[in-house]
Amino acid sequence: MKSKRKKISYPGFFISFEGGEGAGKSTQIRHLVKYFTHHKIPVVLTLEPGGTAIGSKIRELLLDPKHTELKPRAELLLYLADRAQHVEEFILPALKAGKVVITDRYADSSNVYQGICRGLGLEWAMALNDYATQGLYPDLAIVLDLPVKLGFSRMKQRVLDRMEREKHSFHNKVRRGFLHLSQKYPKRIQVVNAAQTEDEVRAEIQKWVIDRIRKSKENLIWKKLQK
Repeated sequence: MKSKRKKISYPGFFISFEGGEGAGKSTQIRHLVKYFTHHKIPVVLTLEPGGTAIGSKIRELLLDPKHTELKPRAELLLYLADRAQHVEEFILPALKAGKVVITDRYADSSNVYQGICRGLGLEWAMALNDYATQGLYPDLAIVLDLPVKLGFSRMKQRVLDRMEREKHSFHNKVRRGFLHLSQKYPKRIQVVNAAQTEDEVRAEIQKWVIDRIRKSKENLIWKKLQK
């Protein structure tokens, strides 16, 4: 099954944060939201699964640790249903309104977790994601890369969800999957070493975001950053 992606035009800018567990996505997203807010650029924050009212119900099904019987194909299709609703109800309207959209996880997570790690096939996952998202992929996907043991050491106080409770061998495969995807799509995926200090990671992310916005076709956001 081949992926047939058509570029969707919009004046906003779309950023996703990806990576393994405990890599610091939430922290770095907050820093980036503050950066755009400081420059008076409209920015909205969302997440997957669960970026809509319907998605929140799907999130409960997907991440409940009791649902150990959930099969890989069903798991992927639930993520895709959440994403289809997310794009049409929330992400696309915000992008068309000229806003910066930042999401904690998006299609690349399904490409890695279900396509690669669950063995469903990367091309199949990408093609199905194309259908669910109407071909919408982020202008920049930031992958926070971190050794699995270090990531889980940061999560000692957290109650783990169903995906987080997978074996470390699975999460190591997830890490390799994201690195593989970044090599396959270097123009839209940027890997950042999340083992650096919080401020070092923040500065590197900001650098890549500014560079990608500067190179984008739409210059309204870039002009605002120059003020």
